[in-house]
Amino acid sequence: MTGSPDVLVAGGGPAGVAAALTLASRGADVVLVHPAPDAGRRVLESLSPLARPLLRGLGVLDRLPPECLAPCHGNRSSWGGPALTAADFLQEPHGAGWHVDRGPFDAALRRAARAAGVRLYTGSVRSVARQGGRWRATVSGTVTTAPYLVDATGARARLARRLGARVVHTDHLVAVAAEAPGPGPDLDLDPVPFPVPFPVPFPVPVPGHDGPYGAEDPTARTSLVESTPYGWWYTASLPRGRHVVMAVTDADLVAGAGLRTPDGWWTALAGTRHVRVRAAAHLATAPHRLRVLPAGTSRTLPPAGPGWVAAGDAAAVTDPLAARGVTHALATGIAAGTALTEQADGDPGAPSRYAALVAAVHDEFLHARAVRYRAEERWDTPFWTRRRTPADVTRPAPDATPGSSRRDTATAPGTRRERAR
Repeated sequence: MTGSPDVLVAGGGPAGVAAALTLASRGADVVLVHPAPDAGRRVLESLSPLARPLLRGLGVLDRLPPECLAPCHGNRSSWGGPALTAADFLQEPHGAGWHVDRGPFDAALRRAARAAGVRLYTGSVRSVARQGGRWRATVSGTVTTAPYLVDATGARARLARRLGARVVHTDHLVAVAAEAPGPGPDLDLDPVPFPVPFPVPFPVPVPGHDGPYGAEDPTARTSLVESTPYGWWYTASLPRGRHVVMAVTDADLVAGAGLRTPDGWWTALAGTRHVRVRAAAHLATAPHRLRVLPAGTSRTLPPAGPGWVAAGDAAAVTDPLAARGVTHALATGIAAGTALTEQADGDPGAPSRYAALVAAVHDEFLHARAVRYRAEERWDTPFWTRRRTPADVTRPAPDATPGSSRRDTATAPGTRRERAR
C-alpha cells in the first residue's frame, strides 16, 4: 500500500463500498481493505425497494450482473394461523424484487468502487490506534495512517470494539440452512429490487390453502415463511435455479428441535405444512450438508466517535425476518460517508448525529419486530414466550469487556452455540 489515504474503510461488502463511493464522490482519497471472498459465507440476501434509489445514487444499479439475481414477485406467510397470506409485490411502486447471490453482487460493487477511484486491497486491518490526530493501522503487515476510519467488518464490529465500543445482543437466532442446486442458469432475471416482506402489508388469504397441507405452488417465485413451535422456516429461489430452505430458531433450541443433523432437519421439515410442499420440488432426500448461520439481532454501542464510524452490520444487525440487511448496509454506508465528510468540513457533531440516526432506526426495527413476533399466539414454547417479554431491548453482557478480542455475548436466552453435523 502506497501513500496515506484520507479514509481507511475496513470491509468490502455493501456497507463498506457505499461508504467508500460516497467519500470518493466528494473528493476523498479512499482505501478499501476487504478479505478474500468466501463463497460459503452466505446463503441468501434480499433487496428492498429502497435499494433501487440507493444503488442508483451510488452509480452501481446498472452494473449488477444478471447471474447474481433471482426474481421474487411477492411473499407468502403462514403466521399466526395455518392458512397462507400473500403480499403481491407487483403493485409496489418499485415493482417486484430480487434475491441476490452475495458473492458476485459484492464483487460487482467493488468493481464499481475501483472504477470510481477507490483503492482496493485484499487483506484485513489487524490493528488500529489513534496517534496525533490520525489512525495508525496495520493492514496485513503494512502500516498506514489516515485521519478517518470506517468499520464495515460485519456483525463482530472488529475495529469499533478495539476503539472501546461493545456489541450488545437482543437474541441469538441461528438459521440452519440447506441449499438445493439448480439444473442450470436461471434465465428469468428481471432487474427490479426486492421489497421488505416484514411486516407483510395488508395480508390476504390465498385461495386453495385451507386444506391439511395447502396447495402451495412449488414453482412460485415468491418467498415463503411458516412459523412453527420452535421458530420459523423460510424458503426462496436463488440465482441460477438454486433454492434455499432454512429453519430459524434460538441457538440453544437447535438440538431440541432436531435440527443438528441432516436427518433430523429433514424430519422437522416434513412437519411443516407449506414449506415442505415447496421444498419437495427441489429436495428429494435429506441434504448431505447443513450450514449454521448467525441470525441474531444486535447493535454496536456507540456506532461512531471522533474520526470513525461503523456501518452496516458493524453498526446494527436486524432479524432476517425483516429482509433489510443489504438495504440497511447501503443506507448506513452512505450516511457514514456523509458524516465523515461533514466532520472533515468542520462539523464535529456529525458522528454523533449519525450515531443517533442509527439508534433511532434500530429502535423502530425493534418495535416492528416485537409486533410481528407477538402476532403468533398459538404456542407457549420457549421460542415464542421469550418474544412476549420485555427482552426486546438490547443489553450488554455483564462480563463483556469493551475492546476485547472475543465477541460479546448477551444475557438474553439462547447464548449456547449449536452446530449442525
